[in-house]
Amino acid sequence: MKNIEEINRESVKKILSQKKMPEFFSGDTIKIGVKISEGKRERIQYFEGVCIAKKNRDINSSFTVRKISFGEGVERTFALYSYIIDSIKVIRSGKVRRAKLYYLRDRKGKSARIAEKIKKRIGVDVVEKVKEKKLVNKNETQDNKTKVESGKDAIAKVTTPKVELKKEELKKEKK
Repeated sequence: MKNIEEINRESVKKILSQKKMPEFFSGDTIKIGVKISEGKRERIQYFEGVCIAKKNRDINSSFTVRKISFGEGVERTFALYSYIIDSIKVIRSGKVRRAKLYYLRDRKGKSARIAEKIKKRIGVDVVEKVKEKKLVNKNETQDNKTKVESGKDAIAKVTTPKVELKKEELKKEKK
């Protein structure tokens, strides 16, 4: 006989095969497409805010999203594998050191900001982006505005001549 945990895992796998769920954590700004049925019609309404809590409990997983609407804080808790959720999109990743961000409830304005986590991309993605820019040699310039230097492993470094001139002027002034 199957126990409840095995049945829950199977249902989670089934749901994930049908829907694409991105990986997100507390502190991330996410946009959730919620299905709303009004009579016979269905529409999708988006709820965008900061994920302040996430519970990972197989089929019972849930997350709480907080946003400020007309100066009033609004929180909404969603079941992660619910049929109501149409889509989840991560807008920006937040750099936080806690799993639950309930302290944001007491804060307003600048003190409620969350620093953005900068993800370093290495590998295939970087090479594809560099190829799109169409690298040129060190001596050639593009549009007389930017100079592109090609380096090892197809990583590009973009420098602007105006910035270099300002740096040189500052050095002369210091002397």
